[in-house]
Amino acid sequence: MLSGLRVIEIEGLGPAPFAAMMLAELGAEVIVIHRPGKGSFVAGDRNLLDRGKRSITLDLKDAGDMDVARALIARSDALIEGFRPGVMERLGLGPEEMQRANPKLVYGRMTGWGQDGPRAQTAGHDLNYIATSGALWYAGAPGTPPQTPATMVGDVGGGALYLVAGVLAGLLRAARGGVGTVVDAAIVDGSAHMMALLMSMAPSGHLRTERGQSLLDGPHWSRVYRCHCGGFLSVQCLEPQFYAEFLRLMGLGDDPYFAEQHDPSAWGDQAAALEAIFAQHPLSHWATIFAGSDACVAPVLAPNDAATEAHMAARAVWQRNDQGLEPAPAPRFDGQMRAVSAPPARGAQSEEIRAWLASEA
Repeated sequence: MLSGLRVIEIEGLGPAPFAAMMLAELGAEVIVIHRPGKGSFVAGDRNLLDRGKRSITLDLKDAGDMDVARALIARSDALIEGFRPGVMERLGLGPEEMQRANPKLVYGRMTGWGQDGPRAQTAGHDLNYIATSGALWYAGAPGTPPQTPATMVGDVGGGALYLVAGVLAGLLRAARGGVGTVVDAAIVDGSAHMMALLMSMAPSGHLRTERGQSLLDGPHWSRVYRCHCGGFLSVQCLEPQFYAEFLRLMGLGDDPYFAEQHDPSAWGDQAAALEAIFAQHPLSHWATIFAGSDACVAPVLAPNDAATEAHMAARAVWQRNDQGLEPAPAPRFDGQMRAVSAPPARGAQSEEIRAWLASEA
């Protein structure tokens, strides 16, 4: 889909490399500028997020290597960086300077707090950003500390995916008008924006400030339950017909105690009753009962188990290679899934890329 486009990525952590990986999986040529030496303690020497990319090692404190970096950026359609505000400017690779050399350049900036504001220069991580943005508030069961899957809501959802959308929009603008742009993708912005769907429930009264009292964060039919074996089962039968199917399969279709689906004052007791029922049998028992139904119930699977689940396996969502388990690219186009190459070793294409630049000079 993005064949013919070139993206330069300045090595960073988390959401910026994820965004660049996604652009590579969409067909762009992505060249990541790695620092000399080993990778970070988080990603290691061979980072899954580098799959589909080409790698060159450059020391951005070296004048000669800086010339190479500038030459690469001048010959590219987009750049992605994830430093604190001002770092790229101090290196001499800021957007004003780079866009003077390459007016069509789409300059993608990934931060937690944004390019400005009181916290712009302070450190933070996924959980801090979504806590501040409001996105963490409704996460977790009532009476428990808010908690979300690591990196999903902030780094990936509010960060990387918004950066991808911004870069793609910038590329469209550059293609039509010949003018680049600077994309300020902040995790606090994106994760707050992701709340729009939930906030749309407020006028109808289905969203309340008190945790455990809203349509999706409190009901007995929108929770995760522990089974006898220690496994977990997700239940979220929102619509009345799905709730009715859930009760029927549970043997509770005629139980007046569960007849009222939307009474917040009853949710706690109803959930406690379901907890006791689910705890009587192992996960395999419940999975068999709900298989193929519209009750909106599904086991909570670890990635290794998800890889062998029938639906996930049929779509090859999880794949194994010599690096271990990894997710397949998404989305798919015309029903086809794009194949990607393994992550390159750091600097694997350094000589090749330098030779190409020399031929372009």
